[in-house]
Amino acid sequence: MKIYQFSKDSGNAIHNYNSLYSFYTKIMKTVETTNIGFIYIEAGGVVGLHEAPVPQLFIVIQGEGWVCGKDREKLLVKQGEGVFWQEGEAHESGSDTGLTALVIQSTQIDLLE
Repeated sequence: MKIYQFSKDSGNAIHNYNSLYSFYTKIMKTVETTNIGFIYIEAGGVVGLHEAPVPQLFIVIQGEGWVCGKDREKLLVKQGEGVFWQEGEAHESGSDTGLTALVIQSTQIDLLE
């Protein structure tokens, strides 16, 4: 048995896209080119506007924040809610109080409707 740490302290700072106070911890990568990881956005943090390189599912597991697209209209998201972005879809996320999100990225994401 091996214990792993997935806290913000084990993550890497996100510097791209003019991001502030945001960190990413990758959990695993599958043969099917799937990345699963955590994003930690501290109070006042933002992951700047960028296009999704592949379909992405962003699930808030703690805290609350906001997401927006190119129109910059912020939509609130909280624990237990998720956002799905298609490949190429521009988006930004942030939080006034801090949030942790589980992020799943893959060329093949089939969500149950």
